[in-house]
Amino acid sequence: MIQSQHLQAAFRKQQPCKRIQSTREQELQVSSVEVVQAYIDRIQEVNPLLNAVIKDRFDAALQEAAQVDKLIEEETGGEEVLEDRLPLLGVPLSVKESFALQGIPLTGGLIFRKDAISTVDCPSVAQLKRAGAIPLVVTNTSEVCMWLESSNRMHGITNNPYNTERIVGGSSGGEGSILAGGGSVIGVGSDIGGSIRLPCFFNGIFGHKTTPGVVSCENQFPAPSGRQSEYLSSGPMCRYATDLKPMLKIMAGPKADMLSLDSQVDLKKLRYFTIAHSDGSTFAYPVDREIVEAQRKVVQRLEADLGVKVQEVQFPGLQYGFQIWNTYMGLPDKEGNPPYSMSVLLGEPGRPVWPLWELLKTMFGKSDHTMAAIALAMFDKFSPSKPSSFIIQQKEKLQKDIEELLGTDGVFLYSTFPRVAPKHHHPLFKPFDFAYTGIINILGLPVTQCPLGLGEEGLPLGVQVGAGKLQDHLTLEVALFLEKAFGGWRNPGTK
Repeated sequence: MIQSQHLQAAFRKQQPCKRIQSTREQELQVSSVEVVQAYIDRIQEVNPLLNAVIKDRFDAALQEAAQVDKLIEEETGGEEVLEDRLPLLGVPLSVKESFALQGIPLTGGLIFRKDAISTVDCPSVAQLKRAGAIPLVVTNTSEVCMWLESSNRMHGITNNPYNTERIVGGSSGGEGSILAGGGSVIGVGSDIGGSIRLPCFFNGIFGHKTTPGVVSCENQFPAPSGRQSEYLSSGPMCRYATDLKPMLKIMAGPKADMLSLDSQVDLKKLRYFTIAHSDGSTFAYPVDREIVEAQRKVVQRLEADLGVKVQEVQFPGLQYGFQIWNTYMGLPDKEGNPPYSMSVLLGEPGRPVWPLWELLKTMFGKSDHTMAAIALAMFDKFSPSKPSSFIIQQKEKLQKDIEELLGTDGVFLYSTFPRVAPKHHHPLFKPFDFAYTGIINILGLPVTQCPLGLGEEGLPLGVQVGAGKLQDHLTLEVALFLEKAFGGWRNPGTK
């Protein structure tokens, strides 16, 4: 495995405490200040190699940890009272930079927004803080969160902890990298085309794309426009599947009841489907053999351990996955307002950029934007303004077929990406491979991204586990099963 020896050495050292629960248990033995300091030390050790963190709040976090210690010392009602009121008390948290965190920059990777500072917390972060979590850092994203590699001119490129020559995904790539690197217990991401699932896949951790409309996406940059709020989801990211459900319950706030997260799930009574690997967009590359094999092993374990039958299904409409995603992302809202173009987003807070001019400036190293962002702005310029009726029909049929198949007790397995984490900048030559995740956003389905060990190159494998709308509790339960069956997150310092 090609990897920095310094990074391997960092991960061979003793890991900080693990899950939310074990973090809480360790706090009974050591102070909250010691726990937070352990994670600060880890971040300072690995971030020079990963470049995942773009702003820290270490001093404030240590002050908040000291307040936690004081609260525990003064509590007379016992541990149960605190745990019920503050279930994440003292748990270190990392935050995607596109989420507003009071007093912290909210740039979207744009040099023009370098002085933009959040004055409030976005709702999901506020909910986690009210539950006792302590934000340590904010993490890198792709430019305006619209590319599958976390790189921008303001903060640079983020590296994969399993191999620093590989990408971490986007746009929540900084989260994926620092979580896999042991620099945080839990994190938050957003997803409009795979931005939670791709970083979780490439970095070998768990993540959940929630049914849209349940977890608030307010006070994020860039804000959705047109009909994009119908496809955007915020959700938890973490190394351990057991942390997904408690995080989601807190992030969803008063809407958590919509997801039936407290209901018991009998895995043996669910219906299981595996989508054939050939069902990908015609614009995307076919799925590599080792990823196909990993999904096949999931099928085998489900059938052997649970005594169920996993049915292979095909959906011809998936071959139009990219076209469907691209078409629906460009639709106007109910008032007829179109979504903001990439040129407008890149010009924030000023005038729209000229993509061809930026391309010329790039040739002389003078552009403030990445090649990926410029290419996307140019793609916008040449995209048809009128949606294709054929693509609309394909989406509607696909939606109907999948929803009828899944009902309220069906789950499906689907490839996340055609190959393991590519080398830096290689997605520029295969830009449509996110179609395997993007189509799920347009269908509005919940999906949990689950790691499945490491492949031939020592890079993470994984699979999407999806279900019908509002059936998030089913995929979260399957994630717990797969963690036990395949070992979940793997320490990047071990071969």
